[in-house]
Amino acid sequence: MRIPHTARVCVLVIGATSFYTYVGQMVPQKEVLPPQETLIRADLTTDDMVKVGQEIMNGKGLCFTCHTLGKTEGPFRFPDLSGVDGRAKTREPGLSDIEYFAQAMYDPNGFVVPGFNPGMPTINKPPIGLTDQEILCVIAYLQTLGGTATVTLQTSHRYYTPAGAAPPGAPGAAPAPATAAAPGAPAAAPGTPAAAPGTPAATPAPAAPAKGTL
Repeated sequence: MRIPHTARVCVLVIGATSFYTYVGQMVPQKEVLPPQETLIRADLTTDDMVKVGQEIMNGKGLCFTCHTLGKTEGPFRFPDLSGVDGRAKTREPGLSDIEYFAQAMYDPNGFVVPGFNPGMPTINKPPIGLTDQEILCVIAYLQTLGGTATVTLQTSHRYYTPAGAAPPGAPGAAPAPATAAAPGAPAAAPGTPAAAPGTPAATPAPAAPAKGTL
């Protein structure tokens, strides 16, 4: 009996579909979920921040999608992070390791390591969208790669100033309150009587201008 051509095509399609469905079920299935927000407690110590930063780099931050750690031979998509803190302290003149790491995440095109192409995303914006506190934790972990972690949740840098913390470069102390005596006025000699009530105070002679002062 001759099987119609249409029937043979249908049997072939059904057989192929069944085969690939079977093979697909043999492949382990992994449910992909959105990254969970990291809980940053207010009492985190620097050591705690290091641990949280490592978790973020392995998870939500997706850092090791492009970076490597301990890879000795290329090709490299982005720089390997082994010993990165030592390089960060001298990579750009005038920038500490904290400021350099902050720039690398908030403004990744501000400095591109020679030999590599731009392409790192801005970490505090979608699709990654790390918070300022999460980025501080990542910086803490990066400091341990060739150095010692020093940041805290109150650490400021030019892209972020925690509430209540002084911004980088801000004057440390407030100016001292003015005293009653005019600057440079000689102290009264012991035993000098006080001026009588209602007597106008003597006006001090104007000081000679210092050389070079406008």
